[in-house]
Amino acid sequence: MAKSLLIICRQAPWSGPGAREALDIALAGGAFDLPIAMLFLDDGVFQLQPAQQATVLQQKDLTANLQALPLFGVETLYSSARSLEERGLTTQVLSPTTEALDDAALTVLIAQYDQVITL
Repeated sequence: MAKSLLIICRQAPWSGPGAREALDIALAGGAFDLPIAMLFLDDGVFQLQPAQQATVLQQKDLTANLQALPLFGVETLYSSARSLEERGLTTQVLSPTTEALDDAALTVLIAQYDQVITL
């Protein structure tokens, strides 16, 4: 039986390679039918903000990769309610949509997975 994997994304899409690497891991794992979920924490919630202008910073836009996650079997996406609130975001503006969890629920969520990767 395949071990479940939770990928925690903590970096903004423009702050370095972490955001892209997290998506690459999710897409690769999903292609092999691994049970994968993603959690967006801290500045990682900025990855979910639509209409980013990545080319201004000479970065590649991650929106297409995020939209492709369900095609690779990665359909479970979570975000930190506190991280969203601290950054003035709501789940209604995110793309793709996520389930926002409070800190207590995040602790329970992380404990449910066999493997956790934080980028």
